[in-house]
Amino acid sequence: MVCFLLASALAMNPVGAQEANSPAQSSPAHAATAQSSPAPATSEHPTPGRRPLPSAEAMRALPPDGGPEFNRLVFEKSPYLLQHASNPVDWYPWGEAAFERARREDKPIFLSIGYSTCHWCHVMEHESFENEEVAALLNRDFVCIKVDREERPDVDSVYMSVCQAMTGGGGWPLTVLLMPDKRPFFAATYIPREDQFGRKGILRFVPEIAEAWRTHRADIEGFARRATERAAASPKGESGSVNADVLIQAARQLAGRFDAQRGGFGDSPKFPTPHHLTFLLRAWKRSGDAAALHMVEKTLSEMASGGIYDHVGFGFHRYSTDADWLVPHFEKMLYDQAQLVIAYSEAFAATGKPEYARTAREIMTYVLRDMTAPEGGFYSAEDADSEGVEGKFYVWTRDELVSILGETDADFARQVWNVLPEGNFTNPHTPPNTNILHRTRSPAQLAEGMGISESDFLQRIEGVRQKLFAARVRRIAPYKDDKILTDWNGLMIAAAAVASRTLDQPEYADAARRAADFALDKLRDPRGRLLKRYRAGEAGLSAHLEDYAFLIWGLIELYETTFEARYLEEAVALQRMQLLHYWDPTGGGFFLTAGDGEALIARPREVYDGALPSGNSVSLTNLLRLSRMTGEPEFEKRASQLTQAFGGSIGRAPVAYTHFLCGVDFVEGPAHEVVIVGRPGADDTRAMLDALQKQFLPNVVVLLRPDQANPPPICRIAPFTLNQTASAGQATAYVCRNFSCNAPTTDPAKMLSLLGVSAE
Repeated sequence: MVCFLLASALAMNPVGAQEANSPAQSSPAHAATAQSSPAPATSEHPTPGRRPLPSAEAMRALPPDGGPEFNRLVFEKSPYLLQHASNPVDWYPWGEAAFERARREDKPIFLSIGYSTCHWCHVMEHESFENEEVAALLNRDFVCIKVDREERPDVDSVYMSVCQAMTGGGGWPLTVLLMPDKRPFFAATYIPREDQFGRKGILRFVPEIAEAWRTHRADIEGFARRATERAAASPKGESGSVNADVLIQAARQLAGRFDAQRGGFGDSPKFPTPHHLTFLLRAWKRSGDAAALHMVEKTLSEMASGGIYDHVGFGFHRYSTDADWLVPHFEKMLYDQAQLVIAYSEAFAATGKPEYARTAREIMTYVLRDMTAPEGGFYSAEDADSEGVEGKFYVWTRDELVSILGETDADFARQVWNVLPEGNFTNPHTPPNTNILHRTRSPAQLAEGMGISESDFLQRIEGVRQKLFAARVRRIAPYKDDKILTDWNGLMIAAAAVASRTLDQPEYADAARRAADFALDKLRDPRGRLLKRYRAGEAGLSAHLEDYAFLIWGLIELYETTFEARYLEEAVALQRMQLLHYWDPTGGGFFLTAGDGEALIARPREVYDGALPSGNSVSLTNLLRLSRMTGEPEFEKRASQLTQAFGGSIGRAPVAYTHFLCGVDFVEGPAHEVVIVGRPGADDTRAMLDALQKQFLPNVVVLLRPDQANPPPICRIAPFTLNQTASAGQATAYVCRNFSCNAPTTDPAKMLSLLGVSAE
C-alpha cells in the first residue's frame, strides 16, 4: 500500500515549480496571491495580508514558540522565513530542535524549501500554509521545517537532488518528507491544496502519509534507506582530462541551440545564461570565429530590446516565458544583474559598440539606486508580484501613457515600445489592455524611421522614460528581499569592478570597494571564516563554497581595478582558507560545505553551471589568476587537479559547464602576466593601464608595482615583482608568459603587441 501511495504521489506533475537551472512551467499567466510592499519586510512595512511583525521590544516578550500569533520563524532574519512567521503552521527553522522533537514524538518531518521572491512559493503559502485546515493537519501529523534556499544552499542541494532522482524534475517550492534523522522518503515541488488535474492535494495527501507512517513504517524505512543510499552514492563529477577540443565542442553545441532569429539558446522559456556569452567571447578571441561573436551580439541586443529588460527602471527580469524575450517572469535577482553587467561590459570591450556600454551602465544605475544597502552591501532580489498580480508594477495601458505623457509623447512611446490599445500580451490575471514595454527595432532604426538623429532620439526617449519612472514610483512596488548574501555580493563586486575599468566609471569602483569592505568587516567570524548572510544588523550562518569563490573573484577584479594591494592579499588569504576547508583530498575539486560543517545525508560536490556558475567553476579561474599574480605554485597545482576531477563529466556535455570552460580557455592560453611599474596616478602609468583596460584581454592578469624606494605591499604578495623597476623613471611594462618575461617597455603600443593585439 505504501509503495503505491508514494509512487502515485511522486508522479504528481510539479506544475508551477520555479527552477533556476532548468525552468519549469510558471509564467505571468498564473497570478500570485501574496501581496507586495514598497519596502523590505519590516514591522513597519508588512506584506499586505500578513500580520505585521512585532517590534524589537515586543519580540523580547514572545515565548520561544512565537506565541498565539506567530510561530518560531518570527525570531529569524531571513525575509523568506519571516514571510511565514504568522502562518498557522507550527514552523521550525532548520535545526536540532525540530529533529529532536520529531524523534521524541515519533513524527515525520515536512520540509518546505523556497525563497522570498518565488512566485509559486507565494501561491502554496496562500493556498495551504495560511489555511487553518491544512495547518491543523500538518501540525498534527508532522514536525514542519521551513528553509530559505538562499541561506542554506547545502540543504537545498541535497534534497533537490533527491527530488530530481525520485521525480525526474525539480523546482521551488520544494517539498520533502523526512525521517527524524533527515533521511528522505518523499519529494515533490508545488502541491495544490485540493486535488486538481489528477494530482493529489495536500488535504488528501497528508492524511494518507500519516496513515502510512502508522501502519507501514517498515516500508517507509526501506524507502528512506534506499533514497539516502542513492543520494550518498550519487556521482560528484567524473574525472578525466580536458583540452582545447572541449572548447570547440561547447561552441558547436551552443551554435546548435542558438535561436538565429531571436537570440538566446533554445526555445521557451528562455534564460539569459550570461556565462554562455562570456565563454563565446573567449571562443571568438581564441579562434576569430565570427559566428561565436554573432551569437553573443544577437543575444545581448535582443535581450536589451525585449520585455525581459525593464525599459523604465532598468535591470533585467529573471527569464522570459516565451521565445521572443517579451513576457518575463518579473522577479529581479542580484546575481542576474551582476553577470549581465560583466557580459555587456566584455562585449563593449570586444567590439567597442556603445549600446553594450549603455546597457551595462543602465543595469548599474538600477543596482546602485535600488539594490544597494546604506551599509555598502547589495540586496538580494525584488519580487515579481505586487498587489497580488505578477508584473503589475511594470505594465502599462495606452491611456496611462497618455495621461502621464500627453498625446504627442505617448504616441512616440507607442512607436518605440510597441504599445497597443488592446495590450501587447495575454495574461488573464493582469488588468486588461496592458502592455510590456519592448522594442522590435534598434534605436538607430527607430531614429531613422522618425527622421531624426540617433542622439536626438536617445535624448527624447530618456525624457519620456524619466516621466514614466516618476509615475511608476507612486505605484505599490514589489517586495524587496533585503538580506545581503556573501556569494551574490562577491558577484556584484566583480561586476562593478569590471564595469568601472571597462567603461571608465570610477563610481562603480567606489561601490565595489564599499561592498568589499563591508563583507570583509561584517561577514567574517572571529576566526576569519566567512559567514553567509547579513540582515537587520546581524551576520550569521556558515559560509559555503560559493561564498568563498565568488568573493575571491570580486576581490581579484577589485584589485585589478583599484590596484589596492589589500584586496589581492585578502583574496589570497580566503583562497587558502577555501582550500583548507572545502577541498576534496580524495577526488579533487571542492565540496559545497566545509569539512567541519553540519553533517547532512550527503556532501555535495557540484560543477554544473546553471543560473549561477558553480563554485568549482569560479574557483578554477580564481586559482589560475592567483597563481599568475602571486607566483604561488600550489594554486596552479590545485587548478590542474580541479580540471582532472571533473574532466570526464565536462567532456560528455561541455555546454553545461561554460563558466568552467572559461578557466580551461585560460589554461590552454596564451595567458599573460603584465606588471606595470610606475607612480600610481601618474599620466604615464595611467596611459599604460588605460591601454590594457580598453582591450578585451580575458587571459591577462595585471599587477601595479608602485615605483618607490621601499618595497610596496605588492612585493610581499607577488615576490617576483621585487626587482622589477621603472626604466629611466618612466612607467614600464613587464609582459610575461608563465613567469617568463619579455624585455620591459615604456611604450603602451609595444606592450600591446607583446600581448598579440593592435594598439588601434
